[in-house]
Amino acid sequence: MKKDFIFNEVNKLKGVGPQLSKYLKKKKIEKIKDIILNLPYSETDRSIISKLNELEVGKIQSIKVKVKKLSFPRIRNLPNKIICEDETGIIDIVYFNSREGYLRKLFPVNEWLIVSGKINYFNKKYQITNPDYVTKLENQDYVVKNIPKYNLTKGINEKKYRSISEQVIKNLPIVDDWLDENFIKENNLIGWNKSISNLHNFNASKDYNSKSFRRIVFDELCANFLALSENRNRIKKKKIPKKFNNKTAETIIKKLPFELTNSQKSVLKEINLDLMSHNRMFRIIQGDVGSGKTIVSLLAMINIIKSGYQCTFMSPTEILAKQHYELSKKIFKDVDIKIDFLTGKTEYKNRKEINSNLSNGKTDLLIGTHALFQKKINFRKLGLAVIDEQHKFGVKQRSDLAKKGGDECDVLLMSATPIPRTMMMSLYGDMDISKIIEKPAKRKRIITLSKPEKKINEIWPFIKKQIEDDNQIFWVCPLIEESSFLDYSSAKKKFEIIEKKFKNKVGLIHGGLDKEEKQKILEKFLDKKISILVSTTVIEVGIDFPNANLIIIENANKFGLAQLHQLRGRVGRGKKQGTCILLFKESLSKNAIKRIKILKKSDDGFFIAEEDLKLRGFGDLIGYQQSGIKNFKFADPVKHENLFKLAEYYVKNHINEINHTKYSFLLKLFDKAEIINIKEF
Repeated sequence: MKKDFIFNEVNKLKGVGPQLSKYLKKKKIEKIKDIILNLPYSETDRSIISKLNELEVGKIQSIKVKVKKLSFPRIRNLPNKIICEDETGIIDIVYFNSREGYLRKLFPVNEWLIVSGKINYFNKKYQITNPDYVTKLENQDYVVKNIPKYNLTKGINEKKYRSISEQVIKNLPIVDDWLDENFIKENNLIGWNKSISNLHNFNASKDYNSKSFRRIVFDELCANFLALSENRNRIKKKKIPKKFNNKTAETIIKKLPFELTNSQKSVLKEINLDLMSHNRMFRIIQGDVGSGKTIVSLLAMINIIKSGYQCTFMSPTEILAKQHYELSKKIFKDVDIKIDFLTGKTEYKNRKEINSNLSNGKTDLLIGTHALFQKKINFRKLGLAVIDEQHKFGVKQRSDLAKKGGDECDVLLMSATPIPRTMMMSLYGDMDISKIIEKPAKRKRIITLSKPEKKINEIWPFIKKQIEDDNQIFWVCPLIEESSFLDYSSAKKKFEIIEKKFKNKVGLIHGGLDKEEKQKILEKFLDKKISILVSTTVIEVGIDFPNANLIIIENANKFGLAQLHQLRGRVGRGKKQGTCILLFKESLSKNAIKRIKILKKSDDGFFIAEEDLKLRGFGDLIGYQQSGIKNFKFADPVKHENLFKLAEYYVKNHINEINHTKYSFLLKLFDKAEIINIKEF
């Protein structure tokens, strides 16, 4: 059996036709490797053969019975019935819509069989409807055991999926291990083939510290680190160093209405050193909400522009791009540079003019959305690309982005999502990392309060006072993921309640609105035409609402610490005091109390992200999942912290072998090969 068997489509397996392929696709199982990596989450206990007088209704049990009689009613819609017995009683085996010939073959009269299924009770008699297994006594070892249970979808039963899974494990090719035998032993791991076979037994797959599970985690992390490392090598190629002095930037800094923090100065220095180096910059600025990342990137841009290059600044949304455009015009008002703004909505005539200005070098700085990277957009001499809220881009997109800029283009990414230390390398291993850890000096700390929802009446006077003081308010409703309709109706109800109290001062954003409608409401809020914004969605990170100084978060115990901190950071960004009120439906759990204490104690996003990880565990970090950060199937930075370090160390010491055949299989297995264009193995 060749290794490429693993990368075949599932329809190459015996018994998998078009319909079953369709059902498997719903569970993201398209290739045989997906079956290998789909581990059991539980098991069904069929291991004991029960007598008929020991049966329990509602339980899955295995029985050994003799077939007494087959009954096939000629009246439509009545089920077929097989009456069976043992020395302690009688049971009916019931089938709906099954062919008579099939059942006669399956249940020969006077023969003993093993039957396994869910026990029901009907007409004063035990019965099993459509049993999961019916087999002869000589095959009982296949049924009478603990059977792995997989996460399945409608249309695939346990028996069918088990036959597919076992077919795959049985035909698993012997793969040359990419890990040295000594390394495997020293680090409490196991060989690849053996680990995969073991993991399809629930006992090994449920134990996060079993040798088999540790092995698959280590492999997943290695594939991730190898792909990031290769991406880094491809991007950080040689370039012509940019030559500039800091005079223009220093003049702008002196005119700013605030002083840069030491953190901002330090990060700007790191960026400038990269720009003047012989290798392309591929750096990310990590900074808490409101820490001043944008101003640092704009100051880096002016140095580049003054050395004869063009710059571009890309944001995920139009409203955020517009804010960056307005800020850049303010910052660069005394500097002779041309700034243009481009989004998907820019009219054809303006777009044509912008493109012409770019290609002939008249435009120095282009700010906009992903429209900046369309094929028709051509820069004359692009020297720096800044990408905001980069967590919305995967490794492949980061690589494509760097290619688009050309060999002389440095790339700077920004993210306001603080990442726990353990995860930093596994997410940003292809980049250099800069952190802005200080808040602007004049920024007041946000007051964080908690209140049971039943005491909501106590906060209305406070809201009224905020509106009278010309402050604006965010009201975040609980997100009901299962139903966008419920999501909408809960927000709509809240909107109606608040609208009655504050007539014509309330806006509503929910999942049912398209981008343009959302944008219109956000703009109304920005223009102070409404005072309260009710929202089911997390308010766009990065957008500056300087007049919003109160945020109320309903059902706050549904959110993680990091999410609550991100939401809290939407307010208090001007000179006034910001307040965050966390509303809870009922008495708080111990964890919820801990989260409140941490939020009240700290406004450091990095500390909060670490604490969130400790409290909730990686599997429960909904916020990370939504932001695209939770990119592992098996690895967990809390449970496997030592393996993160080990994989990082291993890759650093084996990086010269990246294109070696032995690693290409691993990269393909975890869908990383495409990132670094490995086509053969």
